[in-house]
Amino acid sequence: MVKVLVILSSDDEKALPGFMWAVNAIKYRWVDNVEVILFGPIERAIAKGDERFLSWIEKLKELGKLPLACKRVAELEGFEVSLEKYAKVEYVGKIIAEYLKEGYVVMTF
Repeated sequence: MVKVLVILSSDDEKALPGFMWAVNAIKYRWVDNVEVILFGPIERAIAKGDERFLSWIEKLKELGKLPLACKRVAELEGFEVSLEKYAKVEYVGKIIAEYLKEGYVVMTF
């Protein structure tokens, strides 16, 4: 069983291949499970409505996969409420550790 944790951090076009891979892996069942975590600068871009990323968020939602975003980063920078429109906002440190314990392969972008 292959499970993948896609961590998107970059707030530029470097994040796009991560979104593309996650969406297609879910859509075409390349692996058994895919989880997506927004962690760092990309959170700010999404909270501000960056169109490069919002369409990918929508595609994930259409496939039944709501991304998870780091609550601490959002709190520190003051965009938690805006980010909640696009992702589930939680403290992700322990969550990432749990995915690692469960054998998830990590891909970071």
